[in-house]
This record gives sequence, C-alpha cells and structure tokens, in this order.
Amino acid sequence: MSSQFKPNRAHYFIAAVWLINGLFCKVLNLVPRHEAIVSRVLHTDNARPLAILIGMAEFGMAAWIISGIHRRLNVVTQILLIAMMNAPEFFLAPDLLLWGKANAVFALAFIVLIYANEMQSNKKSINPPACYPS
Repeated sequence: MSSQFKPNRAHYFIAAVWLINGLFCKVLNLVPRHEAIVSRVLHTDNARPLAILIGMAEFGMAAWIISGIHRRLNVVTQILLIAMMNAPEFFLAPDLLLWGKANAVFALAFIVLIYANEMQSNKKSINPPACYPS
C-alpha cells in the first residue's frame, strides 16, 4: 500500500466488483454465461482458458485498487477496460448480459463511481483538514 493511501468504502466496493467478476464468475466459473460471453465476443470455441486469464487479470485489478499504487493510472485503466469490455458485449452478446443492453447503464454508473471516488479521494489528500490549536 502506498504510504499515505487508505482505501475508503468505495475502494473496497470497486475492488469487490472486480474480485467477484474475476475470481467467482470467470476463474471458478460460478456464472457460466461469463465464459459464453468471452466465447462469443472473441469468436472462439475454447473460451475457458481465456476466461481464466481475464478473471485472473480482474483479480489483479482488485489487488491494485486496494494497494493504492499509481492511483491515477489505475483509474484510467479501469475506465478504459470497462468501456472496452462492455462495448463489444453490448453489440455481440446482449442476450447473455445480466440486464441485456441496459448493462451499459450499469457499466457507465460504475465508471462514474470510479472517477468520482478518485476525485473525492484526491481532494481529501490535497486539502487535508485544518488543525486548530487547542
């Protein structure tokens, strides 16, 4: 963990989303439609190894979020990955998504949460509370 970074509730929530989608849905294959989405989007009949790799990367993202290392790069990476993963799903596999094409609304909301949380966290670290003499 970086020296002054202390994860807040939103950081833990965001990391949990990555962890659940990566570890439980893809690596452990507890939600088989994730593998079906990978298969359709990447045009492969053998999506299992790719789903595992994607899941491991998502697990890594969760750890990166909690570590606080290179936070700005982390936020940009998350936003780009969410957009890059959800755009093809919207067009190629909407029938496999939990909320169909409305999944894009949730992806956008997640992007906004990630961005807003980082802006709020930066604001707190740039402007620490004033100390008043007793």
